[in-house]
Amino acid sequence: MKAYRKLCIIVIAVFLISAAMLDLILIKQNDSEQGLYRVEAHRLADEIERTGSYDLSDYPELTGVYTGDDLYKSEEHYVIIDAGGKLYRVEYRIRSNTGIIVAVNCVLLVMLVLICLLLWYARRNIILPFGRLGDVPKELAKGNLAVPIPEEKSRFFGKFTWGVNLLREKIEDDRQKELSMQRDKKLLLLSLSHDIKTPLSAIKLNAKALARGLYKDEEKRRSTAESINSRADEIEHFVSEITKAASEDFMNFETTMGEIFLSQMIEKIVARYAVQLSACGTELKVNKYGDCILSCDPDRLGECLQNLIENAIKYGDGRLIELSFDSMDGCELITVSNTGCTLEEKELTQVFESFHRGTNAGKVQGNGLGLFICKRLMSLMGGEVFAKIEDGKFLITLVVRLA
Repeated sequence: MKAYRKLCIIVIAVFLISAAMLDLILIKQNDSEQGLYRVEAHRLADEIERTGSYDLSDYPELTGVYTGDDLYKSEEHYVIIDAGGKLYRVEYRIRSNTGIIVAVNCVLLVMLVLICLLLWYARRNIILPFGRLGDVPKELAKGNLAVPIPEEKSRFFGKFTWGVNLLREKIEDDRQKELSMQRDKKLLLLSLSHDIKTPLSAIKLNAKALARGLYKDEEKRRSTAESINSRADEIEHFVSEITKAASEDFMNFETTMGEIFLSQMIEKIVARYAVQLSACGTELKVNKYGDCILSCDPDRLGECLQNLIENAIKYGDGRLIELSFDSMDGCELITVSNTGCTLEEKELTQVFESFHRGTNAGKVQGNGLGLFICKRLMSLMGGEVFAKIEDGKFLITLVVRLA
């Protein structure tokens, strides 16, 4: 608020100084115009002195020249000059721009009032509401989700405060879900850890017995080995459960089904990446397609396409990224391909696994979740995604249901 007050003072001070300078210029101009008659009277005296006559039309500021008995008989503004040893009364007109100065000052006063009103309006509807929200982001960052967010009726900040409230509620909801998930996961892990101890103890006992040669009968040894194998299968099952529990965090996605025209989706993607790719010298080619209505979550489908193009940018050779389309069995097939694929064919079965990074990753930053997220989202939307390598290109195809 102090900074805004200083700004208001500076704006008003600059305006007043500018107005004062303009007044000084107008006053000086007025004084200059009023003094023109003296110059013309002096010229007139020189002309009479030189020629003995004059032409009054050459002197626009002068209205009359008199001598003799009429020398001092006038109610007009005049000046007495001496020319050729004779006195003349020279009358002149007074030109004043006082009215202009008054009008200009009235306009400046109105402008000053408008500026003050504008500054007051900005303070009331923008600065003060923003000041009341100043500590909210910091408190949210600290984890204080109970920080009060004042409701604002201002059309500038009404939607903003509403959105911040939604953000706070979403963070609180996500926190509760995370706590619940962590609690359930810990209980599951504790339960599985306890369950693992039983077959593990049996394996250790049987292994010791075999190692010490306690079983002389071949049939007994074979039975003990089968028992160990059975217990190992149980442990393998428990490990699978643990792995599944550990991956649940990444599988908790939500989709809201809706509809969107294919053209709208492609226009958004092209608008997002065209300038970036052009600056990098990468050609973005969009093949012809028939417009149709897709049944999907538009935001999630856009997220999938963005993931695919980001991958094409990171792992391609930067020459070409191509979007191609096909229709099949009530579905639209959207394929994103890039040149310069160095991935091996045998890795195609693993590219959709979480945290998997192919041999082509090199030093490229990433976490191996992009294609995993795409597969999960497409599955939730009733679609599919698959990958293949063809003529040195890496192709990912999204199968989206038609509405």
